[in-house]
Amino acid sequence: MPKQVITDQKIADHVRRLGDLYPPIALDSVDRTVKRPDLVRDRFGHILNYLARVELEVDRNVLELLVLLPDVDETNRMFYADVWQPQEIQHGLILDRLQQDLGMTQAEPVLDVSFKIKVLGALANLRPIQDVARLLYFLTGASTERQAVLAYNVINDGMKQLGEDAISETVITPIKQQEPGHFAFYQMSATAMIQQGRLKPWQMFLARVLREKSYNLVGTNAMPQYKADMGGVITGLGLDDDLEGYAREIGRVEARLLWANKKGMEVPGYILRALRESVDLYRERLGRGVAPA
Repeated sequence: MPKQVITDQKIADHVRRLGDLYPPIALDSVDRTVKRPDLVRDRFGHILNYLARVELEVDRNVLELLVLLPDVDETNRMFYADVWQPQEIQHGLILDRLQQDLGMTQAEPVLDVSFKIKVLGALANLRPIQDVARLLYFLTGASTERQAVLAYNVINDGMKQLGEDAISETVITPIKQQEPGHFAFYQMSATAMIQQGRLKPWQMFLARVLREKSYNLVGTNAMPQYKADMGGVITGLGLDDDLEGYAREIGRVEARLLWANKKGMEVPGYILRALRESVDLYRERLGRGVAPA
Protein backbone atom coordinates (compact mmCIF):
# COMPACT_ATOMS: atom_id res chain seq x y z
CA MET A 1 0.00 0.00 0.00
CA PRO A 2 1.50 3.39 -0.99
CA LYS A 3 2.13 5.73 1.90
CA GLN A 4 -0.28 8.60 2.37
CA VAL A 5 1.18 11.96 1.42
CA ILE A 6 0.40 14.65 3.97
CA THR A 7 0.05 18.07 2.37
CA ASP A 8 -0.11 21.46 4.04
CA GLN A 9 -3.67 21.79 2.74
CA LYS A 10 -4.72 18.55 4.45
CA ILE A 11 -3.35 19.82 7.74
CA ALA A 12 -5.10 23.18 7.37
CA ASP A 13 -8.39 21.44 6.55
CA HIS A 14 -7.97 19.22 9.61
CA VAL A 15 -7.47 22.22 11.89
CA ARG A 16 -10.56 23.99 10.56
CA ARG A 17 -12.59 20.81 10.94
CA LEU A 18 -11.48 20.44 14.57
CA GLY A 19 -12.60 23.97 15.31
CA ASP A 20 -15.98 23.40 13.66
CA LEU A 21 -16.70 19.99 15.22
CA TYR A 22 -15.45 20.59 18.74
CA PRO A 23 -16.11 23.98 20.30
CA PRO A 24 -14.65 24.42 23.81
CA ILE A 25 -16.70 22.55 26.42
CA ALA A 26 -18.71 25.01 28.50
CA LEU A 27 -18.40 24.57 32.25
CA ASP A 28 -22.17 24.74 32.72
CA SER A 29 -22.71 21.97 30.15
CA VAL A 30 -21.25 19.24 32.37
CA ASP A 31 -22.88 17.34 35.21
CA ARG A 32 -20.39 16.92 38.05
CA THR A 33 -22.73 14.77 40.15
CA VAL A 34 -20.68 12.13 41.97
CA LYS A 35 -22.52 9.28 43.65
CA ARG A 36 -19.63 8.02 45.76
CA PRO A 37 -17.10 10.85 46.12
CA ASP A 38 -14.85 9.03 48.60
CA LEU A 39 -14.48 6.08 46.26
CA VAL A 40 -13.88 8.27 43.21
CA ARG A 41 -11.31 10.32 45.10
CA ASP A 42 -9.44 7.22 46.28
CA ARG A 43 -9.42 5.72 42.79
CA PHE A 44 -8.95 8.76 40.57
CA GLY A 45 -8.37 11.83 42.75
CA HIS A 46 -4.61 12.12 42.28
CA ILE A 47 -5.00 11.39 38.56
CA LEU A 48 -7.61 14.11 38.08
CA ASN A 49 -5.44 16.55 40.03
CA TYR A 50 -2.46 15.83 37.78
CA LEU A 51 -4.46 16.10 34.56
CA ALA A 52 -6.14 19.33 35.67
CA ARG A 53 -2.75 20.94 36.27
CA VAL A 54 -1.37 19.71 32.94
CA GLU A 55 -4.37 20.97 31.00
CA LEU A 56 -4.17 24.37 32.70
CA GLU A 57 -0.50 24.66 31.73
CA VAL A 58 -1.63 25.19 28.14
CA ASP A 59 -1.19 28.94 28.64
CA ARG A 60 2.51 28.38 29.31
CA ASN A 61 2.69 26.03 26.33
CA VAL A 62 1.41 28.82 24.09
CA LEU A 63 4.07 31.19 25.43
CA GLU A 64 6.69 28.52 24.71
CA LEU A 65 5.45 28.23 21.14
CA LEU A 66 5.73 31.97 20.64
CA VAL A 67 9.34 31.70 21.80
CA LEU A 68 10.22 28.59 19.77
CA LEU A 69 8.36 29.45 16.56
CA PRO A 70 8.76 33.19 15.97
CA ASP A 71 7.81 32.77 12.29
CA VAL A 72 4.76 30.60 12.86
CA ASP A 73 2.51 30.02 9.85
CA GLU A 74 -1.25 30.61 9.85
CA THR A 75 -2.22 26.93 10.19
CA ASN A 76 -0.12 26.47 13.32
CA ARG A 77 -1.32 29.78 14.73
CA MET A 78 -4.92 28.79 14.10
CA PHE A 79 -4.36 25.42 15.76
CA TYR A 80 -2.76 26.58 19.00
CA ALA A 81 -4.60 29.91 19.37
CA ASP A 82 -8.10 29.18 18.03
CA VAL A 83 -8.54 25.42 18.58
CA TRP A 84 -6.10 23.77 20.96
CA GLN A 85 -5.73 26.42 23.67
CA PRO A 86 -9.47 27.18 24.03
CA GLN A 87 -10.31 23.46 24.17
CA GLU A 88 -7.52 22.50 26.57
CA ILE A 89 -8.08 25.35 29.01
CA GLN A 90 -11.70 24.25 29.39
CA HIS A 91 -10.57 20.69 30.03
CA GLY A 92 -8.39 22.02 32.83
CA LEU A 93 -11.07 24.22 34.37
CA ILE A 94 -13.64 21.40 34.33
CA LEU A 95 -11.28 18.80 35.79
CA ASP A 96 -10.06 21.27 38.40
CA ARG A 97 -13.62 22.02 39.49
CA LEU A 98 -14.36 18.28 39.64
CA GLN A 99 -11.35 17.44 41.76
CA GLN A 100 -12.16 20.32 44.10
CA ASP A 101 -15.68 18.86 44.40
CA LEU A 102 -13.93 15.72 45.65
CA GLY A 103 -12.24 17.72 48.42
CA MET A 104 -8.85 18.19 46.79
CA THR A 105 -6.90 21.42 46.55
CA GLN A 106 -7.01 23.67 43.51
CA ALA A 107 -4.52 22.80 40.75
CA GLU A 108 -1.37 24.90 40.63
CA PRO A 109 -0.10 25.00 37.04
CA VAL A 110 3.51 25.88 36.29
CA LEU A 111 3.27 28.93 34.01
CA ASP A 112 6.88 30.13 33.83
CA VAL A 113 8.76 29.45 30.60
CA SER A 114 11.93 27.50 31.42
CA PHE A 115 15.43 28.85 30.83
CA LYS A 116 16.15 25.98 28.38
CA ILE A 117 13.19 26.99 26.24
CA LYS A 118 14.34 30.61 26.23
CA VAL A 119 17.83 29.56 25.10
CA LEU A 120 16.44 27.39 22.30
CA GLY A 121 14.08 30.21 21.40
CA ALA A 122 16.99 32.61 20.99
CA LEU A 123 18.60 30.16 18.56
CA ALA A 124 15.27 29.60 16.80
CA ASN A 125 15.60 32.96 15.12
CA LEU A 126 17.99 31.07 12.83
CA ARG A 127 15.70 29.34 10.33
CA PRO A 128 17.55 25.97 10.29
CA ILE A 129 17.28 25.78 14.10
CA GLN A 130 13.64 26.83 14.01
CA ASP A 131 12.90 23.90 11.71
CA VAL A 132 14.48 21.56 14.27
CA ALA A 133 12.46 23.20 17.06
CA ARG A 134 9.30 22.84 14.97
CA LEU A 135 9.84 19.09 14.51
CA LEU A 136 10.52 18.64 18.23
CA TYR A 137 7.35 20.60 19.01
CA PHE A 138 5.29 18.28 16.80
CA LEU A 139 6.87 15.15 18.30
CA THR A 140 6.29 16.43 21.83
CA GLY A 141 2.67 17.19 20.98
CA ALA A 142 2.11 13.73 19.51
CA SER A 143 3.60 12.01 22.56
CA THR A 144 1.69 14.25 24.98
CA GLU A 145 -1.66 13.84 23.28
CA ARG A 146 -1.26 10.07 23.01
CA GLN A 147 -0.65 9.95 26.76
CA ALA A 148 -3.82 11.99 27.26
CA VAL A 149 -5.91 9.75 25.00
CA LEU A 150 -4.82 6.61 26.85
CA ALA A 151 -5.40 8.19 30.25
CA TYR A 152 -8.90 9.42 29.47
CA ASN A 153 -9.87 6.06 27.98
CA VAL A 154 -8.89 4.27 31.19
CA ILE A 155 -10.56 6.89 33.39
CA ASN A 156 -13.76 6.69 31.37
CA ASP A 157 -13.89 2.90 31.69
CA GLY A 158 -13.23 3.21 35.42
CA MET A 159 -15.98 5.77 35.95
CA LYS A 160 -18.44 3.51 34.14
CA GLN A 161 -17.43 0.58 36.33
CA LEU A 162 -18.03 2.72 39.42
CA GLY A 163 -21.47 3.71 38.12
CA GLU A 164 -20.46 7.37 37.86
CA ASP A 165 -22.43 7.92 34.65
CA ALA A 166 -22.68 11.72 34.89
CA ILE A 167 -18.91 12.13 35.08
CA SER A 168 -18.33 9.57 32.34
CA GLU A 169 -20.88 10.95 29.90
CA THR A 170 -20.65 14.71 30.42
CA VAL A 171 -17.04 15.22 31.56
CA ILE A 172 -14.62 12.52 30.46
CA THR A 173 -16.28 11.50 27.18
CA PRO A 174 -16.44 15.05 25.74
CA ILE A 175 -12.83 15.68 26.75
CA LYS A 176 -11.52 12.43 25.31
CA GLN A 177 -13.35 13.09 22.04
CA GLN A 178 -11.23 16.19 21.47
CA GLU A 179 -7.79 14.75 22.22
CA PRO A 180 -7.39 12.41 19.17
CA GLY A 181 -7.79 15.37 16.81
CA HIS A 182 -4.91 17.12 18.57
CA PHE A 183 -2.78 13.99 18.24
CA ALA A 184 -3.63 13.74 14.54
CA PHE A 185 -2.53 17.34 13.97
CA TYR A 186 0.89 16.75 15.51
CA GLN A 187 1.35 13.41 13.76
CA MET A 188 0.38 14.84 10.35
CA SER A 189 2.57 17.91 10.82
CA ALA A 190 5.66 15.91 11.82
CA THR A 191 5.09 13.44 9.00
CA ALA A 192 4.76 16.25 6.47
CA MET A 193 8.09 17.74 7.53
CA ILE A 194 9.85 14.43 6.95
CA GLN A 195 8.03 13.61 3.71
CA GLN A 196 8.81 17.04 2.29
CA GLY A 197 12.47 16.76 3.24
CA ARG A 198 12.51 20.01 5.16
CA LEU A 199 15.38 18.94 7.40
CA LYS A 200 18.89 18.17 6.19
CA PRO A 201 20.84 15.24 7.67
CA TRP A 202 22.65 17.47 10.18
CA GLN A 203 19.33 18.89 11.35
CA MET A 204 17.90 15.39 11.82
CA PHE A 205 21.00 14.45 13.80
CA LEU A 206 20.57 17.52 16.01
CA ALA A 207 16.87 16.74 16.48
CA ARG A 208 17.73 13.20 17.66
CA VAL A 209 20.33 14.49 20.11
CA LEU A 210 18.04 17.18 21.53
CA ARG A 211 15.07 14.81 21.75
CA GLU A 212 17.05 12.19 23.63
CA LYS A 213 18.49 14.77 26.03
CA SER A 214 15.28 16.73 26.65
CA TYR A 215 12.45 14.17 26.59
CA ASN A 216 9.97 14.46 29.46
CA LEU A 217 6.65 12.78 30.12
CA VAL A 218 3.60 15.01 29.98
CA GLY A 219 3.40 17.46 32.88
CA THR A 220 6.67 16.45 34.57
CA ASN A 221 8.42 19.71 33.62
CA ALA A 222 11.79 18.00 34.32
CA MET A 223 11.00 18.24 38.07
CA PRO A 224 11.42 15.20 40.38
CA GLN A 225 8.18 15.79 42.32
CA TYR A 226 6.15 15.87 39.13
CA LYS A 227 7.97 12.83 37.79
CA ALA A 228 6.92 10.97 40.93
CA ASP A 229 3.37 12.28 40.52
CA MET A 230 3.37 10.97 36.95
CA GLY A 231 4.56 7.62 38.25
CA GLY A 232 1.47 7.62 40.45
CA VAL A 233 -0.72 8.37 37.43
CA ILE A 234 0.88 5.55 35.43
CA THR A 235 0.40 3.15 38.34
CA GLY A 236 -3.12 4.34 39.09
CA LEU A 237 -4.11 3.74 35.48
CA GLY A 238 -2.62 0.24 35.57
CA LEU A 239 -0.13 1.09 32.82
CA ASP A 240 2.88 0.05 34.90
CA ASP A 241 2.13 -3.59 34.16
CA ASP A 242 3.50 -3.16 30.61
CA LEU A 243 5.76 -0.14 30.42
CA GLU A 244 7.31 -1.29 27.15
CA GLY A 245 3.89 -1.53 25.54
CA TYR A 246 2.98 1.91 26.89
CA ALA A 247 6.27 3.32 25.59
CA ARG A 248 5.52 1.91 22.14
CA GLU A 249 2.12 3.62 22.15
CA ILE A 250 3.38 7.06 23.10
CA GLY A 251 6.59 6.87 21.07
CA ARG A 252 5.33 5.37 17.83
CA VAL A 253 5.42 8.61 15.85
CA GLU A 254 9.00 9.50 16.70
CA ALA A 255 10.18 5.90 16.36
CA ARG A 256 8.84 5.97 12.80
CA LEU A 257 9.99 9.46 11.83
CA LEU A 258 13.00 10.38 13.94
CA TRP A 259 14.64 6.97 14.27
CA ALA A 260 13.79 5.42 10.88
CA ASN A 261 17.54 4.95 10.35
CA LYS A 262 17.54 2.53 13.31
CA LYS A 263 15.81 -0.43 11.72
CA GLY A 264 13.61 -2.38 14.09
CA MET A 265 13.52 0.29 16.83
CA GLU A 266 10.01 0.11 18.28
CA VAL A 267 10.65 1.98 21.52
CA PRO A 268 13.06 4.92 21.80
CA GLY A 269 15.14 4.11 24.87
CA TYR A 270 14.71 7.54 26.44
CA ILE A 271 10.92 7.09 26.61
CA LEU A 272 11.19 3.80 28.45
CA ARG A 273 13.80 5.27 30.79
CA ALA A 274 11.51 8.21 31.57
CA LEU A 275 8.63 5.86 32.36
CA ARG A 276 10.73 3.67 34.61
CA GLU A 277 12.20 6.70 36.39
CA SER A 278 8.74 8.09 37.14
CA VAL A 279 7.42 4.78 38.44
CA ASP A 280 10.55 4.23 40.54
CA LEU A 281 10.28 7.72 42.06
CA TYR A 282 6.63 7.09 42.88
CA ARG A 283 7.42 3.76 44.55
CA GLU A 284 10.22 5.38 46.53
CA ARG A 285 7.72 8.00 47.69
CA LEU A 286 5.32 5.26 48.78
CA GLY A 287 8.18 3.55 50.61
CA ARG A 288 8.59 6.73 52.64
CA GLY A 289 4.92 6.60 53.53
CA VAL A 290 3.89 9.55 51.37
CA ALA A 291 0.42 9.21 49.81
CA PRO A 292 -0.25 10.08 46.14
CA ALA A 293 -0.43 13.81 45.51
